[in-house]
Amino acid sequence: MKGEICLEVWGDFACFTPPYAKVERLTYPVPTPSAVRGILSSIYCKPVEFYWQVTKIEVLNPIRYMSFMRNEVKSTVSVKSDVSDSILYTDEDRTQRQTQVLKDVRYRITARICPREEYCGTLEQLYCQAMRRIRGGKAFCQPSLGLREFVCYFEESDGTRQPIDVSMDLGLMVYDVFDLHDSSIRAKAQPRLSLYHAVMEHGVIRVPDYDSDEVLKGGYSSC
Repeated sequence: MKGEICLEVWGDFACFTPPYAKVERLTYPVPTPSAVRGILSSIYCKPVEFYWQVTKIEVLNPIRYMSFMRNEVKSTVSVKSDVSDSILYTDEDRTQRQTQVLKDVRYRITARICPREEYCGTLEQLYCQAMRRIRGGKAFCQPSLGLREFVCYFEESDGTRQPIDVSMDLGLMVYDVFDLHDSSIRAKAQPRLSLYHAVMEHGVIRVPDYDSDEVLKGGYSSC
């Protein structure tokens, strides 16, 4: 074990939405560390024992955009509400929204496993279990590329594909929406947004550690 796991992910479409574009959905040109961590957690996840630390994101296919309109509903139904209050008439609540997506995407992601203090096993055990699942194509739930309907396929990387020869300053980008050190199991999520200054050099984005001073962390949200 070299202390890191490297795999390639790809799909027909992807949408990595910034926080300010939830109605008319836009997308970052590259995945956020949060989206990458979500893919890894879909494959192998034991939040009480460890968390994934993304270290590098490589863009393997050219960045291409497309836009389309989607029919969505504006309201949600609560499972705790009365039956009369949980009826949703889609014809009355439907709206069309613009969605900008990335098409024909492929990325190489590198990450390492960070065990928690309470974990009693060995680091090698976690890596071996993760690699068995990746090589066997197993996942707890279908990984997605930003939106649930954009299916993500994955495999262990052989390192032969070269990143695109594009460099750009991506500015402040979402790092994660949760505190990676918070392993508490609760009925309601407790978001904590963090940002970082993302720079892509020849198709490669270096991701700082969550505890680094380069990651700007906000307070806990009440939502």
